[in-house]
Amino acid sequence: MEFRLIYKGRLSSNGDATEKHLIRKTFHPQLAELWRSHPQLSKQLTQNIHVFTTPPNTVSPPGPGVQQYAVTNNPSMGKPWIEWLADYYKRGDYRFAPLIRKGEVICSLDILFLRRDSPGHLIKNTGGDIDNRIKTLFDAFRIPEAGELGIYKTPAAGENPFYCLLQDDSDIAEVRVTTDRLLLPQETLEHRDDVHLVIHVKTRTVDPNALFANIHIL
Repeated sequence: MEFRLIYKGRLSSNGDATEKHLIRKTFHPQLAELWRSHPQLSKQLTQNIHVFTTPPNTVSPPGPGVQQYAVTNNPSMGKPWIEWLADYYKRGDYRFAPLIRKGEVICSLDILFLRRDSPGHLIKNTGGDIDNRIKTLFDAFRIPEAGELGIYKTPAAGENPFYCLLQDDSDIAEVRVTTDRLLLPQETLEHRDDVHLVIHVKTRTVDPNALFANIHIL
């Protein structure tokens, strides 16, 4: 699967928890739209999934005591997979839904990094070291721990579940960053060091034949 995320705003080389979650909040509605519009992901928003464990006397594959997932038409026996996912990744009052999860899916990122600086200043510039600004971005992609939300203690309307790109930034397999000068006029409320990012995400499953409740994961 391939898609692009857009970010416009502050990106510090030493961003604190509040700044990182503010960036995360920018990506949330874009990822929510991806889940709604993608044919396979949208099924995980609507189809009820029954989670059960095989009995201890099971002799046929997958064997005894193995957790299984099955689509069910009985709403009393299950709930949409997005709800199982969000319950599992609960942090304080937030329930996170990462698209890319360890052991299941990895991704590559191709980032177009536009900022107001001379073309030759690729590593050091007035906004801070680009490598460390990218690290701030990676932290904003992943699920935060309960103490990494800054001033944000409870989710806003429409943020339950809260969609994130990554479970952990170790799920990024490859990164490419292209920097260039931003030529758009500076807006009234815009800081000179604000950036415009276009992030091309490519995902692939760790096992390309993996199925989840008879649905390809991605």
